[in-house]
Amino acid sequence: MPVSAAFVLVIIIWSTTPLGIVWSSESIPPTLSLFMRMAIAVVLGLPLMKLLGIKLDWRPKAIRVYLYSSLSLAIGMLFCYLAARHISSGLMSLSFGIAPILSGLFAQQILNEARFTPIKMIALTIALGGLTLVCMDNLSVGESSLIGFACISVGVIMFSLSGVLVKSVDIDLHPLSTTMGSLILSMPMFVLFWYVMDGQINYEQWQPKAIAAVIYLGIFASLIGFLAYFYVLKNLLASSVALIVMVTPVVSTGLGVWLNDERFSMGLVIGGLFVIVGLGFFQFGDKWFRRNKSFAPLPISKNL
Repeated sequence: MPVSAAFVLVIIIWSTTPLGIVWSSESIPPTLSLFMRMAIAVVLGLPLMKLLGIKLDWRPKAIRVYLYSSLSLAIGMLFCYLAARHISSGLMSLSFGIAPILSGLFAQQILNEARFTPIKMIALTIALGGLTLVCMDNLSVGESSLIGFACISVGVIMFSLSGVLVKSVDIDLHPLSTTMGSLILSMPMFVLFWYVMDGQINYEQWQPKAIAAVIYLGIFASLIGFLAYFYVLKNLLASSVALIVMVTPVVSTGLGVWLNDERFSMGLVIGGLFVIVGLGFFQFGDKWFRRNKSFAPLPISKNL
């Protein structure tokens, strides 16, 4: 597959995933919907591994990677599904827009990466300010939004922390092996979540749209999208890959308004714009100011 096609595929899948989560949870309990989605990915992924001659790696370091990944796959994804009952798909996508910034903060503590430059701190402030504006705009709609934002915040934190922890393990694994190993170790947790929080099937209540969304998420979001992302990551510069995270919230929000009649307001537009600008500033600000040194901000005083 051409890299450009994989790039577009990742944007499409990541942009439609929040809406798929919302639709799949409308008539199917969120915990059951999550379990079914991941089960589909495992059922399809294991034969694919055999077909490609890829073996699961069960060395101790590999198991650590799978466990770290399960923080995002199991715990983080659970809270995303719980949030889907309370906030729109566009707001879910906007919340994940700050994941790269949170990952940078975690990387400072776990990987001993360099602290944020003044420009990155400004970018963090802009992005968080935009997300706060979006939150306040939607909290006025109902108290349910507060539960949704609390849940999606946990999901974003788990996603960001998981990625940094995985990076801390010095091992070279095939992306499909990482995906399948993480899913297999997470499956007992998916079953436990469903049993404790709901424990019901009630398949007669399932609507065709919810069933189709579960199948779509299992095939594309949990399997094909993951593989396409790593393919893009391997063949493009990191700065190019970062554009995916900037584009998907915009596309996802538009799809939610268009296909799901989600609420549209100036608070959403302005707050979302701040999130995207902050993320762009975070990714490219330092490079731009190095090229235009006359616009570089003054260093932050150590006395502040």
